[in-house]
Amino acid sequence: MIFTSHNGPSRRRWLVLALVAVGLAALPAADGRAQRADPTLSRDAVLRDPEIPVLGNPQGDITIVAYFDYQCPYCRKIAPDLDQVVREDGHVRLVMKDWPILGPPSDFAARLVLATRYQDKYEVSHHALMAAKGRLTESVIRDTLTAAGVDVAKAEVDLAAHRDDIDALLKRNNAQAEAFDFHGTPAFIIGTFRVPGGITAEMFKAAIADARTAAAKAKK
Repeated sequence: MIFTSHNGPSRRRWLVLALVAVGLAALPAADGRAQRADPTLSRDAVLRDPEIPVLGNPQGDITIVAYFDYQCPYCRKIAPDLDQVVREDGHVRLVMKDWPILGPPSDFAARLVLATRYQDKYEVSHHALMAAKGRLTESVIRDTLTAAGVDVAKAEVDLAAHRDDIDALLKRNNAQAEAFDFHGTPAFIIGTFRVPGGITAEMFKAAIADARTAAAKAKK
C-alpha cells in the first residue's frame, strides 16, 4: 500500500509520543498487484475519487482524508479543531469519507447528506450534523438539515435517483477503511501518514507539517 504510519521524525518529541498513544500501527503492506486487482485501493481512489466531497482548498498541496460517522462522539468533538486547522492553513484538501458503522441512523445520515450534493449543500449539511447534539434519529436528521437551509424533500428525491452511486461510494469507503486496518472512527490519512483515532489541533498541525516535509523529500 502507498501509505505509512506517522511514526517517523516529528517536530516535537512529545507529539510522536502522543500519536503513538492514540494507536498508530504499521499499515499492512500491499504490492502493486493487489492495487491492480482492486482499483478501490489505489492512490487515486483514496485521494482523488471524483465522487467524494472535498472541503478546504481543492488545490491544496496536502490532502487529509477523513473517515467519519455522524454518530461518533469523537468525530463530533474534533470536527471544530479540524475545520479550524484546515481554514487557518489554507492549503489543505479535506476529503470526506463517510463511513457509517454505528447503526441505521449513521447510514441514513451519510446517505442523505451525500444526496445534498445535488443541491450544492453538502458542506452546510455536514457541519450541521457534526454540530448536532444528542442521539440522531431520522426525524432529528431531517429537522437538523431543514434548519440549516437544506431542501430535505429534494435530497430524498435525489437520494432515490442516485442510490446506486451512493451505495458504490460507501462500499469503496468501507473497503479502504478495512484495508487500512482502521477499527473505528475517526480515522485519517494525512499526506501519506495513517492516523487511526482522534488527535488535537496541535497534532493535526504537526502531522501536516511532517507530511509536507515528507512530500518535499520525495520530490528530491
